[in-house]
Amino acid sequence: MLAVDLHAHTRFFHARPGRPTWYDALGLDLLTAAAKWRELDAVAVTNHDYAYSADRRFPTVPGVEISTTLGHLVVVGPNPPSRTTPGELEPEAAVELAHERGCAAILAHPYRNGTLLESDAPFDAIELNGKNPEHIRQTRELAERLELPLVGGSDAHFPFEVGRAYTRVDADAPTPEAVADAVREGDVEAVVKLGRGHALLDKVYNEVHRRKATMRRR
Repeated sequence: MLAVDLHAHTRFFHARPGRPTWYDALGLDLLTAAAKWRELDAVAVTNHDYAYSADRRFPTVPGVEISTTLGHLVVVGPNPPSRTTPGELEPEAAVELAHERGCAAILAHPYRNGTLLESDAPFDAIELNGKNPEHIRQTRELAERLELPLVGGSDAHFPFEVGRAYTRVDADAPTPEAVADAVREGDVEAVVKLGRGHALLDKVYNEVHRRKATMRRR
């Protein structure tokens, strides 16, 4: 079994959504260094609405976090879309796009930032998100109800967050093809591994997202 963090970012904040920035190269170095230190076998790079990859000694899985009309969809595999327009793709179209490119489509943080779980899109898996440990029970129940595999992703923006949630993948090597196939076939298991600081950090995240939601309603 391989340990793979299926949801991570190369930048601290969501500035300039949908396109690379100068920081991505440094962010990827920090991301892979943290993943190696946490004894993971690979990490997926899933920036918002654009794919970013570069050769590193530590294995990375290409990916993108698509901002669909109803919420966020994590796409991982050998050929994710290089760029998507936030809020443009319907969930069904986003999943279809992922499958056309040999990727797996994962419903990200189902109880935060959207109503994607209410769509009829044929997701391959449900994510246990490391940023929202308070949703673990609900997410497990959702995956069981929908009869879908459960995967783990840290949703890391800062290096110390890497690996707080990850996925055990039944594969011989952490290649993009093998990881995507394992997710789609259900040969995966979600793991949450939180340190003491994550409970406090979770409260900060919840307040940030609460304020964002309030601003959007104004």
